[in-house]
Amino acid sequence: MALNSPLGYSKRAYVTFLAGNTDYVKGVIALAKCLKKVKSAYPLVVVILPDVPEDHRKILRCQGCVVREMEAVYPPESEIEFESPYYELWYSKLGIWKLEEYKKMIYLDADILVMDNIDHLFELPDGYFYAVSDCFCDKSWSQSPQYSIGYCQQCPDKVTWPPEMGSPPPLYFNAGMFMFEPSRVTYQNLLKALHITPPGPFGDQDLLNKFFRNKFKPIPVIYNLVLPILWHHPEKVELEKVKVVHYCATGSKPWNYTPKEDNMHREDVKMLIAKWWNVYNDELLN
Repeated sequence: MALNSPLGYSKRAYVTFLAGNTDYVKGVIALAKCLKKVKSAYPLVVVILPDVPEDHRKILRCQGCVVREMEAVYPPESEIEFESPYYELWYSKLGIWKLEEYKKMIYLDADILVMDNIDHLFELPDGYFYAVSDCFCDKSWSQSPQYSIGYCQQCPDKVTWPPEMGSPPPLYFNAGMFMFEPSRVTYQNLLKALHITPPGPFGDQDLLNKFFRNKFKPIPVIYNLVLPILWHHPEKVELEKVKVVHYCATGSKPWNYTPKEDNMHREDVKMLIAKWWNVYNDELLN
């Protein structure tokens, strides 16, 4: 470590993002509890926007979270019309790169449950951006060329990329979970990229994929099991080995789960919803 590094620069931590007065605070509470349950050695930092109410902040501090308020980050006004309000808000999570008191951090969306200890990921080599490759089979990708021909990077041999469509798309990660190295220089460069990069349908996730394309190192799907993989690629899932579950399918947020949506009636989905509630309601983890 360099002599002029700030005190505590070698620290590691998990980090998530929260905005507004919404039920997503329940997701962050469950995230804090599940990290305790799997006996993680590292804290959970919660980056919040100014609109998070004080009672939510107090609850998170009582759960042992490190709460850090940051200003919102928005895309250029010329691009807002192309962004959904949901994705426009999530550019604010770029602020996690300013947390230079930590050398390495693992980012986790609030709709994630850590089912087994993943502290060992911090031992991966420095200098890369680690994440899990996404699945192109979900209907949220319906406007993409990948979806139109049935191509998915989870099973690239099943449908090969046609030569007449040019080069195959580069590897693309899901930004609900990733490991990164905080840096204010990187943060400033991300802001610059935000103002010159055409908006994509997945907002900040598209931006991060373009920015870290040459540093992205894929890690196994067990570290970010997006629920659609359960029904699109069942051959890739051994639930007893999954370490991180991502409740990103429509209707799957545990705090407002509804079995009426597609695939939400599945027994494996119901089991994973029950696991989330078991953690959230576990008073021993308070």
